[in-house]
Amino acid sequence: MFGDWLFCDFHIHTRFSDGELTVEEVVDLYGEKGFDVIAITDHLLDQQSLAPFIKQAGRIPAVTRDSFVPYLQALWKAATRAWEKYEMLLIPGIEITNDTQKFHLLGIDIKAFIDPDQSVETIIDQIHTQGAIAVACHPANRSDAEEQQSIFLWENHTKFAHLFDAWEVANRDDLFNVVGLKKFNYIANSDFHELRHLYSWKTLLLCKKNPEAIKSAIRENHGVSIYLFRKEKQR
Repeated sequence: MFGDWLFCDFHIHTRFSDGELTVEEVVDLYGEKGFDVIAITDHLLDQQSLAPFIKQAGRIPAVTRDSFVPYLQALWKAATRAWEKYEMLLIPGIEITNDTQKFHLLGIDIKAFIDPDQSVETIIDQIHTQGAIAVACHPANRSDAEEQQSIFLWENHTKFAHLFDAWEVANRDDLFNVVGLKKFNYIANSDFHELRHLYSWKTLLLCKKNPEAIKSAIRENHGVSIYLFRKEKQR
């Protein structure tokens, strides 16, 4: 679709947390739209925010310590299918979601559980220890959010600026000019939860289609562009 550029979305949710689609449905949706690379990044929720769901004994809208391995196994299986059917790379990820301390961050190419109740610095260090990359999620005010979910990251952006491999300069329909003005490394994502979120900001990468090349491009922020993906008009 974009020549040598890879068409990417690194922030996608499924029914493993609060998304509407299964992993398989996400693979088919993105594969049929011609994406080259996706990362599925379901929520991993801090204990205080998780407690009410456990108490109610209902469906937990997040990956937990107990469900983390089955989650990874499902993503590995889906990654094989994504490649064989669409030549689309699926990279396992997680959105470490601490709604108590007000920070959300992505771990992309994650391989082991990380406790979301730790400090931001410790979480990022553990992401990097796994060879994964850390991305600051929707770090500035979002147009459709009553509450700024990652306010802690932006209030401390000077402290965290270069700990993250990249910051979301765009998320869904929001463009965060402040990230660009600070000249932080950047990517753009959909924060996909439902079908309409597909048509939103995306990342284009000029690199080889393998996880190490993709992570390197994001870390170095070389050959990175953003693209506003919109639904084709009916003729």
